[in-house]
Amino acid sequence: MFRRHLPVFLALALWGGHALALEIQPYSEARLGSLQAAQKPVAVHFHAPWCPTCVAQERSLKQLQAEPGLDVTVLVADYDTEKALRKRLNVRVQSTLVVFRGATETQRVGGVTEAAGLRAALATATAGSR
Repeated sequence: MFRRHLPVFLALALWGGHALALEIQPYSEARLGSLQAAQKPVAVHFHAPWCPTCVAQERSLKQLQAEPGLDVTVLVADYDTEKALRKRLNVRVQSTLVVFRGATETQRVGGVTEAAGLRAALATATAGSR
């Protein structure tokens, strides 16, 4: 009997892992607002293409996308152009990651480039939600 249902179990397992994966999207005020209003885990990554630390963070975040279980949306904000957002969130340097559960800030890190450190910061948005 188990063999007959194995494809269903595998499909559910793969679908479930995919549903809980890190998403990386460009920042928009509308997207941030909708995620926060829905009490979803979200982070804003202040990125500058000229910043080597930001580029290293980007690589680590992409690495985390391949790992199941981190149900957070990362919105990438251009550090140079999103001045009003920087002011509102009191961000003073590029390579800052501000993590939220809904509208509540759960963590803020700057300059962290290792996947493990970024994973730990992002996980604060989902702690206790399962």
